[in-house]
Amino acid sequence: MKARKIINKDFRKGTIDKRIYGSFVEHMGRVVYGGIYEPGHFSADEDGFRQDVLELVKKMGVTAVRYPGGNFVSCYDWRDGVGPKEQRPRRLELAWRAVETNEVGTNEFMKWAHKAEVEPIWAVNLGTKGIENAVSALEYCNIAGGTKYSDLRRSHGIENPYRIKTWCLGNEMDGEWQIGHKTAEEYGRLAQETAKAMKLVDPEVRLVSCGSSKSDMLTWPEWEAVTLSYTYDYVDYISLHQYYGGQEKGTAEFLAQSVDMENYIKTVIATCDFVKAKKRSQKILNISFDEWGVWEMPDQEVVSQVDAKPWQVAPHLSEQIYTMEDALLFASMMMNFLKYADRIKIACQSLLTNVSAAIMTEEGAEAWVQPIFYPFAHMSAYGRGIVLEEQGRGDAYSCSFGEVEYLDSVAVYNVERNEVVFFLVNRGEENMDFSAELQNFRIEGIAEHIIMCHENRKITNRENHNAVKPFEVQDVTTKDQTISCMLRPLSWNVIRVKVQ
Repeated sequence: MKARKIINKDFRKGTIDKRIYGSFVEHMGRVVYGGIYEPGHFSADEDGFRQDVLELVKKMGVTAVRYPGGNFVSCYDWRDGVGPKEQRPRRLELAWRAVETNEVGTNEFMKWAHKAEVEPIWAVNLGTKGIENAVSALEYCNIAGGTKYSDLRRSHGIENPYRIKTWCLGNEMDGEWQIGHKTAEEYGRLAQETAKAMKLVDPEVRLVSCGSSKSDMLTWPEWEAVTLSYTYDYVDYISLHQYYGGQEKGTAEFLAQSVDMENYIKTVIATCDFVKAKKRSQKILNISFDEWGVWEMPDQEVVSQVDAKPWQVAPHLSEQIYTMEDALLFASMMMNFLKYADRIKIACQSLLTNVSAAIMTEEGAEAWVQPIFYPFAHMSAYGRGIVLEEQGRGDAYSCSFGEVEYLDSVAVYNVERNEVVFFLVNRGEENMDFSAELQNFRIEGIAEHIIMCHENRKITNRENHNAVKPFEVQDVTTKDQTISCMLRPLSWNVIRVKVQ
């Protein structure tokens, strides 16, 4: 197999927003309790946060975290999670049929976010609550003092406001599974009025309107067209969510699902621009892809887990174990955020710990990472700067998504490091001869070639936590303006080229 690409220093697609390297913490299963927070753990700090997890979050390169949900948020009252812990109520949490202790709430999460060095992205309840709940939460978090809720925060020991910048107007409101599900018209009107009120409280906030929950929703993309007819003038982003599974489809079909994701993105961009044209607006609406990941567990299995033993505290739920093969699809999905960096400004991998997670924990034991951890960490570390246009083609195969190239690739020009970085997934089961011409660059050398692959595509890190991990090779050759190397079958690759 062969693939050849051409990039040019002057042909640029967009500048990468560091918030695309975000993640997601929801009160679901063991994401919070037993995940980021475990007071009895040997690594727990004075606030009960697992320091081993904090270290891995930093190594992963997470820049932003969406909180507190997710489906959880649609039945959540933020007031339950503030004030003295001994006075907080235990609630029936309807989304995941668990008991929420409210031991971790707004102030605890913000303390964790500071320690993790991540930007918080906050979601408000537009399912069972509405304008007042959203506005009061914003007042509590962002107003300095002298009002009911800002002074309440100060009475809780938080003198200075958090100034949280980005707020999500609900979660997956198009989904019938959502507590408080709404039609497009119902949601559009509520989100519009909530956005107007929140920007009266704090004109500096940036708001995210709910888009479609996945690409196979029957209401997509009409949902975007209708809801944005109400919210376009008042919000700054529209959200997208997407999960893929189905390893039983076979490797080629499974890995090609990132092409469906790319079509999903392009359609939503087109819909946003249709509304822009219809409104005669000069404003460009960007995308917050604030839930995404590989979800191998069927929905009915998750439901059966929830129903089996309801009303537990932090039950084991949807703790998926990822394979090498999963990591390749994960990488290709994430690469789409780079390819559309001109419009995608936020992305949140779902979830951070234990549930469809990169980081796994065990009670009283060390945390460990799944194969998906590494592509995320590599892109966050090296995928900074400007995304370059790519030309050229390689060998392809036919599947339900049409003709799909075996090579999935994106190139980033890191001006500060004087590097061009290629992120590459070989979807094929054979070696691939890869070459790339770097026009208007002078190649100074190869910084490194990182590979992650395994002869067993179904291998996981569950038993041997180091079974799947990246390694370096020195196999990239340069001639004039061209680099060349061999990409191993079913492999993830990072090639860092020193340039002038």
